[in-house]
Amino acid sequence: MTTVLVVDDQVLIRQAVVDILSSTPDTEVVGAAADGLEAVSMTAELHPDVVLTDIRMPRLDGIAATERICSDPANADSRVLVLTTFEEDEYVVAALRAGASGFIGKGAEPEEIIRAVHAVADGDALLSPAATRGLIARCVTSPGPRPAVSDAAAQALAQLTDREREVLELVGRGLSNQQIAETFVISPHTAKTHVNRIMTKVRAHDRAQLVILAYEGGLLVPGE
Repeated sequence: MTTVLVVDDQVLIRQAVVDILSSTPDTEVVGAAADGLEAVSMTAELHPDVVLTDIRMPRLDGIAATERICSDPANADSRVLVLTTFEEDEYVVAALRAGASGFIGKGAEPEEIIRAVHAVADGDALLSPAATRGLIARCVTSPGPRPAVSDAAAQALAQLTDREREVLELVGRGLSNQQIAETFVISPHTAKTHVNRIMTKVRAHDRAQLVILAYEGGLLVPGE
């Protein structure tokens, strides 16, 4: 059974999503919140498998709420799926940086929303690394010299071995485990083990967040 917390400040949308998910036998809506602050407190109380949240909300927006939820070790088993429109690339990147495991458009069909919730609950990123890279290339590019590496990214990279950094760079370029294995002439299982270790060390929920780290850590530069 997948448990879900639905977060949206618009009553009609919130109730519609609740109704869609409640109609699925293997999905249980454990709560509904009207803003980011409620989302944070209810996640801490209910520990849902998935927090399905809007971005634009009063008091605390979805991106800030996502960051609070994902940065709290007590919520390690809760994943965030963001409701948005595909035209808002900058918000998608910000949500992924904050710890979201993916996004889905508000115009999605009910079946798509259900599949998305279960995909995220199963640990999959609902946005491929290649797609994430494309978003970053459009939204994070800036003229001038290479941007400075953030302290958080530097600390995360410092935990990795040289080989793990090389693997992270390839993940950032959108390569699959199979392609990474072929690059280093290792087995796909070994490549997967490297990726999983990196995710554990840097506390990433999924591969999409590794792409973000590869850019923020300076291993990759948008446009190059």
